[in-house]
Amino acid sequence: MQSSSTTVLSPDWPAIAAVILGVTAFSVAQGLTYPLISLTLEARGTSSTLIGVNALAFAAGLAASTLLVGSLTARWRADRLIIASLVGCSLCLATFAASTSFAVWLAARFLLGFFASLIFMLGEAWLNAACPDRLRGRVSGIYGAGMCAGFAAGPLAIPLLGSEGGLGFALTAVYLAIVAFATGMLTVSTRTVPEPSSTGDVFRFFRAAPLLVGMVFAFGFADIAAISAMPVYFVKTGHSEAFAAVSVTVLALPTAIAQPFIGVALDRLPRERVALGAAGVAAASYLALPSMESQAAILCVFALMGAAAFSLYTCALTILGERYSGAMLVAGSAAFALAYAAGSGAGSGLTGAIMEAGGPKAGPLSVGLGLVAFTAVMLLSRRR
Repeated sequence: MQSSSTTVLSPDWPAIAAVILGVTAFSVAQGLTYPLISLTLEARGTSSTLIGVNALAFAAGLAASTLLVGSLTARWRADRLIIASLVGCSLCLATFAASTSFAVWLAARFLLGFFASLIFMLGEAWLNAACPDRLRGRVSGIYGAGMCAGFAAGPLAIPLLGSEGGLGFALTAVYLAIVAFATGMLTVSTRTVPEPSSTGDVFRFFRAAPLLVGMVFAFGFADIAAISAMPVYFVKTGHSEAFAAVSVTVLALPTAIAQPFIGVALDRLPRERVALGAAGVAAASYLALPSMESQAAILCVFALMGAAAFSLYTCALTILGERYSGAMLVAGSAAFALAYAAGSGAGSGLTGAIMEAGGPKAGPLSVGLGLVAFTAVMLLSRRR
């Protein structure tokens, strides 16, 4: 008999391994295919507008799965949905390799977003259901490290595999199919599974835990601002394009390394205090960036910024499992997906617009001030 309780006394290691394996595999795939799809379409002469439409199809798939997660979990078990989603992602990537039709790619991109969102939402709920509270921070830290490392490693394969011929898509499809099989083998020994949720539970979670949702929104805002807007800031302030590209790698790798240590802190210190510290460090890093002149100092601050911003997500995931159980775990993960989508959209659009209106330095300063305001909200909430 499988359990869905988050008060398990001993960790369900096969379930934890299955979740971390699945999310790391898909992070590698997404880190590779997100830029690869754009590069391939551009090489075919596709307009920038249609490339943007293709990216929007992925976002639409994310939104659709969030709204349908309740009905899906009511009909099928979460572990089986994760395996099916890994297989679905593999088939979508195989479609990219086999077809050159833009319409087919549009449909495959939508389904890729749909399945990806299910992997993340159900995986995070399962991770919390399978983990006792004494280990929750460390397990969340390892999960976050796998996600970061996957996103960082994916783009590194593009120079090796190239952007033409579909080889990158085909190999990644095979890789995900193998991971789906391995996940299925692990589920034979699992003792836990998340409970079904509903769309109503997702909206109830927004009302019940606005601060946790805000933490994920702040993470999405700061993270995407760092990835998309800060390289532009570096070029506009006189640095080379090579330095701007290196900055993204420097952002990702220390972030992955830092998450297990943040997990240890979450298990040994008050978790809200760790989250407060992460928000404060991220804010200070953004505010300090315009005053940095040395490239080494800039990269150090940038690495600290990435680690602190992602730590907000690790904190939110850990506190979610500490405070909620049952259907609210899936609902909370779905709410996190929506909050991240909103935060990342705002971080990319607003930061660029602010730099256009107020000059390059206005970009990091505005994000830093926004994080200061959120840190103040967290502090006031904790005192209450």
